[in-house]
Amino acid sequence: MMKLRIASPAAILVDTEAVSIRAEDSSGAFGMLKGHANFLTALTISIVSWRMPDGRVGFCAVRNGILTVSKGQEVAIATREAHVGDDLAVLEHEVLSHYRDRDDSERSERVTSARIRMRAIRHMVEALQDGGREMVL
Repeated sequence: MMKLRIASPAAILVDTEAVSIRAEDSSGAFGMLKGHANFLTALTISIVSWRMPDGRVGFCAVRNGILTVSKGQEVAIATREAHVGDDLAVLEHEVLSHYRDRDDSERSERVTSARIRMRAIRHMVEALQDGGREMVL
């Protein structure tokens, strides 16, 4: 058995024993069993699932994160945001969709902010090249 812990900045969301764990990074989905080699990867927006010793399955939607496997028996996931749930369909369709929308929005905001900064820098450079006579943003 392996120890699984999923944590966000606000709380430890999962702290349980697992027989197997499935996660997803940019190369695709992968699974882990006891004895897995030490491992470190960046997770994508995805569902982490695990099978407990009694056969039940757990699910957690993660908004990116870092997964580490230590000593072949400890799996830790640190993520910005996560939601644990029993209904895989709800997690996949509603929660992951919400995460993706937020990531797209944040990416767009970063691009807009970078454009504004670059425009300001260009104006400052132009003003300095003109001898500082006129500096209008």
